[in-house]
Order: sequence, then C-alpha cells, then structure tokens
Amino acid sequence: MAFNDDGFYAKILDNNKKWSAAKLNEDAEFFKKLAKGQAPPLLWIGCSDSRVPANEVIGAAPGEVFVHRNIANMVIHTDINMLSVLDYAVNVLKVKHVIVCGHYGCGGVKAAMGNDQNPGIIDNWIRHIKDVYRLHRDYLDSIANEEERFNTFVEINVKEQAFDLAQTSIVQNAWKNGQELCVHGWVYGLDNGIVTDLEVTLCSNQDLARLGR
Repeated sequence: MAFNDDGFYAKILDNNKKWSAAKLNEDAEFFKKLAKGQAPPLLWIGCSDSRVPANEVIGAAPGEVFVHRNIANMVIHTDINMLSVLDYAVNVLKVKHVIVCGHYGCGGVKAAMGNDQNPGIIDNWIRHIKDVYRLHRDYLDSIANEEERFNTFVEINVKEQAFDLAQTSIVQNAWKNGQELCVHGWVYGLDNGIVTDLEVTLCSNQDLARLGR
C-alpha cells in the first residue's frame, strides 16, 4: 500500500527540527543537561484526550512532569501499565506530588453515562467508569440538568481515582516509610484552559479517614 502523505507527517518532522533549534538557541546545553537524567517532582495521571497536554497545561518544561495517560484518567488496581509508572515515579524518581487530572467534556465519562454499546474493546474499559456511576447513582440521577450531571460525574470520577490511587500498596508503603507524597484531584476546562483543584489532597491515611475512606 502506498503511503498517502497529506502533508501532516512531513510537517511534524519539520516542527521537531524547529523546536530543537529554538531550544538550542535559548540554551546550547539544553539537551545535554536533559540527557543526564530526570528528577521530576510530579507524576501526572491524565486522560488520553489530545486537548489536554500535561506539560503545557501547567507551563512545565521537559523533565518536570512524569506522565501516564489513559481514557478517562482511570486508576485501576489491575492495570500493570499504570502501576509500573506509579511504582517508578514514587520509588525511583521520588516524586512528591501525584495529580489525577480529568477534564470536562470527557468522552470516556460521557460514554459511561449511557447504555449504548461502544465499538471494539472500549466497553471493557468503560465498565470501570460505569462502576463509579453506580456508586453515586442516587446523587447523580437527582441532578436534572444533563450538562450539570455530566460535569459532576467528571469531578466525582477524578475524586474516586484519587482515592483509589492513595490506597494502592505503592502509595501506602511510601506513607508508611515516611516518604513525602501527596495525591491531588484536578479537573481541566477545555473551554477556558483553567484547572480546578477539587480540594482532594491526600498526604496520609489521616487525610483518607477525614474524607471517609
């Protein structure tokens, strides 16, 4: 099959060269210093949505954010990929903050609110989000306005993922060993670029207990 180049592929390669040149123009040693290692203070667990780039959202430079992304920013205790990232971030990189960041208008969360069958294997992933809805069904179903209910579900999902993250053996062991580590829940607004801190900050089991977990 012949490669049908619409120009985009060539453009991103060219953009890379321009970006590299711009960085070297700012600091001739930029990439040499970056290649020596990383010591990011933050692990970002976010949605795979292309409109929510972790570094750009918080104005962070390369090397400042360790990132894991999946559909609807889920923390699933059987997800070896997520757990491996978390383990490396906490136990090797010694990050001090883990942010679970969702976003309003999330397609994965929206899909979990309905009963339509989704194509491919996505339903298997969506099932975990549906479980979150089931836990809060009475409250969510009491919200008459659909958009408000959707936004509230996005926020609740982030909070539940933050709680689940704090209860992983990785975070629990870090706290047990006296490691400085806090878990936070955020939601990003696609329409304004602003992050909302959901005031779910968990730095110990006392914080979990305070929030009824």
